[in-house]
Amino acid sequence: MRIAMLAGIAMAASSCGSAKKSAPILPPKTAPALTAAAQAPPPPSKQPQQKQSQPKPSQPAPQPAAAAKPAPPPAPAQAETKTESAPAPQTDAISDLLARAEKQYQDGLEAFHSGQTDLAKTDFDNAVNTLLGSNLDIRSDERLEAEFERIVAGIDHLDLGGSDTDAQKSEPAPIDESNSLTPSADPNVKAKAQAEIKSTHSDLPLMMTDQVAGFISHFSTTGRGTFERAFARSGRYHDMMVKILKEEGVPQDLIYLAQAESGFHPLAVSRVGARGIWQFMGSRARGYGLHKSLWVDDRQDPEKSTRAAARHLRDLYAQFGDWYLAMAAYNSGPGRVQAAVKRTGYADFWELYRRNVLPKETRNYVPIILAVTIMTKNLAQYGFDDVSMDEPAVYDSVTINYPVDLRLVAECVDSTQAQLQELNPSLLRLTTPREGTFELHLPPGTKTQYQTAMAEIPKDMRLWWRFHKVQPGDTVASLSRTYHLPAKSIAAANHIEGTDLEAGAKVIIPIPVGKHLSDNATYARRITRYKVRHGDTVETVADNFGISPKMLRRWNGLRGDSLRGRRVLALHLPVSPSSEVASAKPTSSARSGKPALTSAKASTMHAAAPAKEDSSEPGTVVRHKVKSGETLYSIANTYKTTVAALKRDNGDVAILKPGMILIVQPSQ
Repeated sequence: MRIAMLAGIAMAASSCGSAKKSAPILPPKTAPALTAAAQAPPPPSKQPQQKQSQPKPSQPAPQPAAAAKPAPPPAPAQAETKTESAPAPQTDAISDLLARAEKQYQDGLEAFHSGQTDLAKTDFDNAVNTLLGSNLDIRSDERLEAEFERIVAGIDHLDLGGSDTDAQKSEPAPIDESNSLTPSADPNVKAKAQAEIKSTHSDLPLMMTDQVAGFISHFSTTGRGTFERAFARSGRYHDMMVKILKEEGVPQDLIYLAQAESGFHPLAVSRVGARGIWQFMGSRARGYGLHKSLWVDDRQDPEKSTRAAARHLRDLYAQFGDWYLAMAAYNSGPGRVQAAVKRTGYADFWELYRRNVLPKETRNYVPIILAVTIMTKNLAQYGFDDVSMDEPAVYDSVTINYPVDLRLVAECVDSTQAQLQELNPSLLRLTTPREGTFELHLPPGTKTQYQTAMAEIPKDMRLWWRFHKVQPGDTVASLSRTYHLPAKSIAAANHIEGTDLEAGAKVIIPIPVGKHLSDNATYARRITRYKVRHGDTVETVADNFGISPKMLRRWNGLRGDSLRGRRVLALHLPVSPSSEVASAKPTSSARSGKPALTSAKASTMHAAAPAKEDSSEPGTVVRHKVKSGETLYSIANTYKTTVAALKRDNGDVAILKPGMILIVQPSQ
C-alpha cells in the first residue's frame, strides 16, 4: 500500500510539471517571417491605429504593440509582426460581429453617397443594432467599444434628413475627397513647380514628384474651389496657429496640414469620425488633453486642438526623425508606419510609397500637403492672388462656472445665436457645460455688457430666463400674454411698479424651469439614438434635448430617473407644429385673423411634412422655416409685414426655435 501511494504521488508530480511546460505564456522569441499573404490591404486611414490609446505629450508615441488585441502584451518584435498578420480566425465571435457591423456600415455609406438616403438609414440602423443586439457587452472589449464609437460618430455627422437640432452642423472634411483621387501629373505644371521650389522658403522640406505635381494640377482646376475656400478661411486662425506652432518648436508651415485636412473648418468631420481643424480621432485626442462631453468637444476648439496637434507632431518627429514620416504617421497612426519601416528596412516616405506598403490615403496625404504648401506660397503663379484671407477671429473671453443658454447670451450682448456658435465652435449644444468652467467667447467689446446683464439673472435660472427687447406699444400686460406668464412675475423680476415700458429697454422674462417642456409637444417620427454617458439621468437627457422626461421614459420603458445599465436611448426630437402651405390666395382663417392651424390634430397631422421656404409673389401666404438667430422682428422685416401679424397668424407665438414653421402674409 505504501509503495502504491508513493507511486501515485510521483505520477501526479510529473504530470503537473509536464502541464506547465506545455502552456508557455510568451510566444517564441523568433517572430515568423512576413509573407505576402499576410499583407492584407489595410483599412482606411485613421481607423484602428488612430483609435488606440495614446500617450501624454511628454511620452514617446506608441510602438506597434498598441495594435495588439487586449491580451497579455507580447514582445515588441512580436507585436510589430501582428500588425501585419492575417485576420483572426472566423471562429472568433467578436471578429465575426465586427465584420458584420462594419459591412453594414460601409453599405450605408455607399447608399448615402449614391443618394439612397432611406436605404442608408436602414443599413446604419442594422450596423448599430448588430452591435447592441449581440450577447456581448460593448464595454467589455476595446475593439467593440471603438467600433461602436466610430460608427455612431460617422452616422452622426451625415445629413440623413432628420429634424433640425440645437447642435452645430458638421461639414465634410476636404481631405476625404482629395485622398480618393489619383491625379495625373502635367509635365508643364511639374516643371514650373520645380523651378518655384528653388525660390520658395519653407521650414518644411519641399520636394517635387509626379504625385505632388498631380495634386497641384487638381487644386488648380477641378479642386480650385476647395483650395480657394480653405485659403480664405485660413485668415481666421493663421496668426494664432503660427504662434502656437512656433511655441511648441515645430515647423510653422505645418499649418498647411490643417489646410489640407479640414480647410480650417472647426466642424469638419471625416468619413471615419476624425473631427475638427486638425482632424483628431477620439482616443488620440484624449491622449493629448482634448476632452469630449455632452456639451463640449475640444477637438472643435481651434486653439486647444492646434496646441495638441503641434505636440503630437513633435512626438512623431522624435520617433521617426523625418517630417514626411511624421505626417504619414499623423494620418494613419505611428504603428502602421513603424511596421512599414521595419518590414522594408527603409525609413524614407518615398521609398515606402514606391513599395506600396502604406494605405492609399496615407500615400496621397504627404503629396497633398506639399502641393498645398507650394501653391499657398506662390499664389500669383496659380491665379489665386485675388483671393483675400478672412479677417482674424477676434472676441472677448469670460471664464464662467455656471451653465447658460446661448440664446440668453445673445440677448445680453445684442448678438445672434449663430454668431455665438461660430465664436464657440467647441460647444455641441446651445448651453455651456453644467459642471466645471468654460471659456465663453463673446463679440469683441461686449464682455462688460454681458457681465452687467447676467448679474440680473440668478445663477440657477440662466438656462431658462430670457431677455425681451421692448418694442413700441409693449406693456407688462402684453408681455404677460405673449409669454404666458403672470404679469406680477414679470414685474417682480424687473422691479417694475407701473405698466408702461421704455422702448428699446431689455426686460427679463422669468420663464419657470421646465416650462418649455410639454408632454403634448410634436415629435419627429425619425428615431435618434443617444449613447448614455456617465452621470446621465432621465432628467438631464430630457433637458438637453428639449423633450419631456415622461415621453423619454415611455419611449424606452423606463421608470424613475436612473439610467444605470442603459447604453443607448431611443428618442424623438421635438418639432414645432407645422402648417399647410396656403394657396395663392389667403385662406378664410387667415383673412379672418385667426391662426392658420390651432388644433392639436392639425399640428400632429403635418408635423412630418418637409419644411420649405416659399418665396412667392407679394401677397401670397407663404411658409417660412425659422433659421438660427432669426427673430419675429427680422422675419417681419424680410416679408414686409409686422410682428403683430406674425403672432396673429401663428397662434400668438412668442419664442422662436430653429426649424419652426411660420405662416407669413407679406404686405401688398
